[in-house]
Amino acid sequence: MPADIVSRKTRTELREYFVGTSLSIISDEFDAADISSDLQHEPGVGGQRRTLVEQYYKTINWNSWSDVRKFITVYENVLTHLEDRADAKDEDAAKTFASLQRWIERDGFSYAAGRLSRVGSKASLENIAVAAGALDVPELQRQIARIQTAIDNDPALAIGTAKELVETVCKTILEQRVIPVPDDADIGVLVKEVRKALGLVPESVPSAAKGAETVRRLLSNLGNVAQGLGELRNLYGTGHGKAGAARGLGPRHARLAVGAASTLATFLLETHAERGL
Repeated sequence: MPADIVSRKTRTELREYFVGTSLSIISDEFDAADISSDLQHEPGVGGQRRTLVEQYYKTINWNSWSDVRKFITVYENVLTHLEDRADAKDEDAAKTFASLQRWIERDGFSYAAGRLSRVGSKASLENIAVAAGALDVPELQRQIARIQTAIDNDPALAIGTAKELVETVCKTILEQRVIPVPDDADIGVLVKEVRKALGLVPESVPSAAKGAETVRRLLSNLGNVAQGLGELRNLYGTGHGKAGAARGLGPRHARLAVGAASTLATFLLETHAERGL
């Protein structure tokens, strides 16, 4: 079971903040973030305010960034409100602000200038989750959640899943564009076919275009990223026996692979969406 993007403890802390407000404020905050409520849900917690918050929580998939980012909007609004009160010398607000900020930071977020952003490799995964939001690809969401959990705890799994994520993105794009590929096509073939379908090959850049050579070189490197992911996965990732060379493989290697994979996959998805079918 993949770990939730926002922990239960952090959610509980926000819920307890809302206990000190009103039912209308709770509804206004969650409705404004486009979060629906399940009024039939009976969470078994005391009080109308706690119950209402949990009814909103019930509709959120805590493993899906497209759902969780709506919750993050609510959290941002609360932090901004508390920060303003703290600046006005409200000591209770300052304490609540510090507590809520501390808990969300433990989940891998950073708060600055009224915004919560994910840090490190989580940020790149956030980008691909947003780019994939319009696609109905449950496996892609599962892969993102698996990577999030595995980077620090199982780097080899994170590396293997990063490669699989790029493959899933490529197969989805090719399927939507009705371009057949062999079932056993490897990551290099898949990325090559997607690049051709999207016009992301060096030959597609007019010589007269500004910075043409630089753009061509960057497009050529897309293939190198795919090749590197395949080789790294074969050496260290899931699906292969762990040789002695696997010793020393750590989260930094996983972050490198995940960062490269998510950047490539996000670029392909955004180009696919921009150019239409």
